Amino acid sequence: MLTVGLLGAIACASAATVDVVEGNPSAAVKVTIYGDLQCNYCQTLRTMLDEKLLPRYGKQVAFVHRDLPLGRHDWARTGAMVGRWVYEQSPRAGIIFQRELLDEQEHITAATLKPWLVEFAVRNKLDEHGIVAAMTDPQLGVMVDQDVQVATVRGIKKIPTVIVAGKTFAETIVYDDIARVLDQTLAH
Repeated sequence: MLTVGLLGAIACASAATVDVVEGNPSAAVKVTIYGDLQCNYCQTLRTMLDEKLLPRYGKQVAFVHRDLPLGRHDWARTGAMVGRWVYEQSPRAGIIFQRELLDEQEHITAATLKPWLVEFAVRNKLDEHGIVAAMTDPQLGVMVDQDVQVATVRGIKKIPTVIVAGKTFAETIVYDDIARVLDQTLAH
């Protein structure tokens, strides 16, 4: 059971972040997704979101993204920080950033991340200096770390983790399982 102090810390952490949301941000039904931009399973979930979940549920559900970069991934935390910055500049560009970085993760290293980010900024008409500065911005680091802390308190250790109506799905996410819970939740 969570203590009142711990619940307060979670509420403060959540309030301090800019929510990265797809679908209907004001929907009563929310799906929380913990992910890592350097994760193959997260790429599979991203494809499922784009091809199945958002087309079917996007008008009725808010898909809220949370960062959970794993320590073994050498550039995932930096990617998450930059992703926050890009989303603040333009929510649309933030989602494009997530899609493209997940698509390219196999070809990106800690050494090639910065040039990739600059090229992304140029293609998407974002400030090149701003995107580079985001790589080390302490405030963005705090936002990512808050997501990690909340995930830790919730006992989330695997990515991706998807939480729908109190039910948790981790690592290998099956569309039919998520759809079944969403259909039941939306029916009530």
